[in-house]
Amino acid sequence: MEVLLHAETNNYKKIREKLLTDEVVNRASITFKEAKQFGRESGYLCVIKGEEPRCKRALELAKEEVEGESVELAKEITGEEKEEILKKIKEEEDKAIEGFGNIFG
Repeated sequence: MEVLLHAETNNYKKIREKLLTDEVVNRASITFKEAKQFGRESGYLCVIKGEEPRCKRALELAKEEVEGESVELAKEITGEEKEEILKKIKEEEDKAIEGFGNIFG
């Protein structure tokens, strides 16, 4: 399962810390990218790849209670936009691996 989150710059440090320190989520693959390179005006993207319980927990952590109200630290990106962004990230990773192979090739 894959979850794609978008966090505004002011929430980035908080959501990053929550995801990386959570005992369930930190066992998933977590990648952070600047959102500008994927067509967003600002903020950061976070890709969480892992088993369903880890991804669901990440979605829970993306929200927090502030004065009795639920506030989103990061919003889930779904549908076609999610697929496009994940495709671009995969292409970027493949190019990096290819370039690394050329160094040692």
